[in-house]
Amino acid sequence: MLLETIEHANDIKKIRKEDLNILAQEIRDFLIRTISVTGGHLGSNLGAVELTMALHLALNLPEDKIIWDVGHQSYTHKILTGRKDGFESLRQFHGLSGFPKRKESDCDVFDTGHSSTSVSAGLGLVMARDITGGKHTIVSVIGDGSLTGGMAYEALNNAAKQETNFIIILNDNKMSISENVGGVSKYLNNIRTASGYLDLKKGIYNALQRTKRGDSTISRIRRAKSSFKQLVIPGMLFEDMGITYLGPVDGHDISSMVSVINDAKRVEGPVMIHVLTQKGRGYKPAERHPARFHGAEPFDIETGIPSHPRTVANYTDIFSTVMCKLGQRDEKIVAITAAMPDGTGLKRFHNMYPERFFDVGIAEEHAVTFAAGLAAGGMKPIVAVYSSFLQRAYDQILHDVCIQNLPVVFAIDRAGLVGSDGETHQGIFDYTYLSGIPNMHVCAPKNKWELSDMMKFAVGLGRPIAVRYPRGTAYAGLKEYRSPVELGKAEWIYREREIALLAVGSMVKTAEEVRNILKEKGMGVSLVNARFVKPIDEESVREACEGHRLIVTMEENVACGGYGEKVLDYMNRSGCRNRLVNIAIPDAYVEHGNVEMLKQEIGIDAGSIVKRICEVLDEE
Repeated sequence: MLLETIEHANDIKKIRKEDLNILAQEIRDFLIRTISVTGGHLGSNLGAVELTMALHLALNLPEDKIIWDVGHQSYTHKILTGRKDGFESLRQFHGLSGFPKRKESDCDVFDTGHSSTSVSAGLGLVMARDITGGKHTIVSVIGDGSLTGGMAYEALNNAAKQETNFIIILNDNKMSISENVGGVSKYLNNIRTASGYLDLKKGIYNALQRTKRGDSTISRIRRAKSSFKQLVIPGMLFEDMGITYLGPVDGHDISSMVSVINDAKRVEGPVMIHVLTQKGRGYKPAERHPARFHGAEPFDIETGIPSHPRTVANYTDIFSTVMCKLGQRDEKIVAITAAMPDGTGLKRFHNMYPERFFDVGIAEEHAVTFAAGLAAGGMKPIVAVYSSFLQRAYDQILHDVCIQNLPVVFAIDRAGLVGSDGETHQGIFDYTYLSGIPNMHVCAPKNKWELSDMMKFAVGLGRPIAVRYPRGTAYAGLKEYRSPVELGKAEWIYREREIALLAVGSMVKTAEEVRNILKEKGMGVSLVNARFVKPIDEESVREACEGHRLIVTMEENVACGGYGEKVLDYMNRSGCRNRLVNIAIPDAYVEHGNVEMLKQEIGIDAGSIVKRICEVLDEE
């Protein structure tokens, strides 16, 4: 196999030109075979095989630099830089990351995980190169879906002012996670259909190859090219910004892409290469269902069906059902997502109430201010978003929603540890960054029934509120405990003496496990479902302090600024002298891996918590 000869960066250059398509097929077969076992981002990687090969043929790594936007399409890049043997541990604890990681290879020059960042980072590397006198080539690869993020345009605007080589490859596969929406998508679609432009461009390049007139001919051709672009494609966006535009190019034609990349290296200024690719190429299930294979679970290769299909509802499913019921009861309910209708569970709402559903693209900042405008107009907006993506809209939450005290509900999915996607996707900071904002309220359900109750409560609150719930199977325990949700009020589940467990959200399930173990040891253990991180239930904390010698707070969030610190602050202010143990995530980024394994590693699983409680009791 040709793939076996790829052991280091640039080994691809040893492959005969006529064998490159064979190598491409071997890479596809390897990706399908591997990801069917480990899970991972399949569709985007199958679509970028030839593009990645062309980059590695035209560039010299690691001297030249490639910055991958999001980075979920970098699997072929990892293979071509000698990491093929690590794919059996892809996205597993201490294994190969599913995204570029500088600590993995000197061919990974920038850690990524969220979209619309590659042009900014690339331009920074370009300026660093020029300041230090470097001559290497820098390429930022960005998808058309990522162009719906405003940060990309801020970077393009800045790049257009520079008179130095900077290559931007627009990987246009018409899909981000879900189908792209908005004006950018329509604009790129128009370019794809401009066959007259493509035919003339080819003729102009042929004329250039035949001419012997040098600069005068080149000048005439450039004028003709520019004029024709303006004639056939009015308002040519990138050219008008001052960025040289090359393409569209067939993203699965290796030879053509190598040629255009080499052409782009000679441009004294920013240049965009528009590459057309097919998401999921080479694997029929992924071609037919690209959204399903964006982040695939392990699957059967023959059918594409997940190897372990879900048989019970997860929290996203519960949210989806609740949203449809809310929409039916109140015509002012509107739903907003940032390119994640499937992932957030809003697809059913979209199908039922299309006029009240808004997918704004990969633009979390816009989504939040847009929701604020809807609220100011008398609607009841619900913004469904992943915890780690909401971080991008912090300023908009603070300025546009909370200063005006507008009734926007934030339904925060994938909160807490999410596992295989690693540092950039762990939702472990939202208690902290949200609870520091005046007028914001933050709550978290203990189980699937409480998620439903909290969503109904949140819509009726009439003020900014975040409802935070985890990824994965919806907890069905403690069904009999379902007291009405009241602002800032906790729920006492078990009242005993000695130890009080104050747990919030997903950690109530863990607290129940801890309690059962401690009870077997003969200890008296109370369990409080905190419900609210802001405002905390100070009365319940006081009750816990009066009746117990040890207070244990439990949260799936970083300790800094989290629920435990708020409890400790109240205890200090009110003169409580009880010993407090704060169970939370350390002040660190948590790598990728199985969630249960990660919990053990950082000490927030039931066994670790029991051990820590016993150590404290032994000290006393």
